[in-house]
Amino acid sequence: MHQIKSQQFQVKKNNFKTNRIVAVPEDELELLNGEILVLLDLFSFTSNNITYAVSGEIIRYWEFFPPVGPQIDGWGIIPVWGFADVIESRTDDIPVGDRIFGYFPPATHLKLNPGKITLRGFEDLTEHRSTLPKTYNLYRRVLSESTYDRKFDSDRSLFYPLYVTSFCLWDSLQDNNWHGADQTIILSASSKTSIGLAYGIHIDPNAPKSIGITSVRNIEAVKKLGLYNQVLTYDQLDQLGTTIPTIIVDMSGNNSVLVDLHKRLKDFMKFTLKVGLTHWKASNPNQGIIRERSKFFFAPSHIQKRIEDWGGGEFDKKTTRFLLEAITETRKWLEYRNLDGLAELTQLYPKVCDGTIPANQGLIVKMKF
Repeated sequence: MHQIKSQQFQVKKNNFKTNRIVAVPEDELELLNGEILVLLDLFSFTSNNITYAVSGEIIRYWEFFPPVGPQIDGWGIIPVWGFADVIESRTDDIPVGDRIFGYFPPATHLKLNPGKITLRGFEDLTEHRSTLPKTYNLYRRVLSESTYDRKFDSDRSLFYPLYVTSFCLWDSLQDNNWHGADQTIILSASSKTSIGLAYGIHIDPNAPKSIGITSVRNIEAVKKLGLYNQVLTYDQLDQLGTTIPTIIVDMSGNNSVLVDLHKRLKDFMKFTLKVGLTHWKASNPNQGIIRERSKFFFAPSHIQKRIEDWGGGEFDKKTTRFLLEAITETRKWLEYRNLDGLAELTQLYPKVCDGTIPANQGLIVKMKF
């Protein structure tokens, strides 16, 4: 029935640099009526996935894919985005051989309970996911897409979760008239979600100028993008104009940097959106920031709002156009690095946690080389 031995990549929730690969008991994959079993083909792995781990308890990311195997107490699974193929089906509405895109565990297999099935996709109705953010429970049946081309699977896996968040940030800032700001400071400017937002600002004639803050290691690469009006390192914050109305978009989660900026800008800090946790070791969200003008930005909530405002079709049209344009720009500098399954992921995983993967690399884990 199964083409390969079933495994999961698991991490310690309270020390998530600790990881292991665990064999999944075969009875865990037995299907009930209405369920399907998929075999993962490929998925991306970025600092965005580390954000899922850091905020796993707060936003309930740990609950999507419970770990299995011996001694699972304290262990969790970091969700990923990618593609999988249906290898067994107990529903007439989804055939074996169908291909789906969506939210998965870093594992060989996943059992799903499809509901609300259309030609375009379905929602996983597995009971433990019923109270989790709906956006993450939706799966696309990509073979029904007239423009689907397998050669773009790596692009979609890597950039859909990142650049949809970039689009939502850009849209939210536009919707709030940029909070009256004349400059946007983007922390962790080399992160791909930051680059997507910088692209949106770059093509927007009504947007304020953008300033990217990055590490010394990445500054030349970020400057070469040509998307930011100014690029500084974290130790060059004294070069910022502090009497200019400013928005901060924080992808880094480095609280000391954020506190420093809030103190420098004072009343000129118009709003801060906290998005990612690239610098998760320095994250301490409880001290020193101007709370009344700061909030955590949760992309699925914005997606749900815009689907209600515009309708699903119009949301897809707007985001697809943004994604295609941004990815076209990105491919000028991006290099894909393909990893051979979960074993090679375990080798690179500590570098992802430490933020030492070069900014121009996109990691794709291929499960079926």
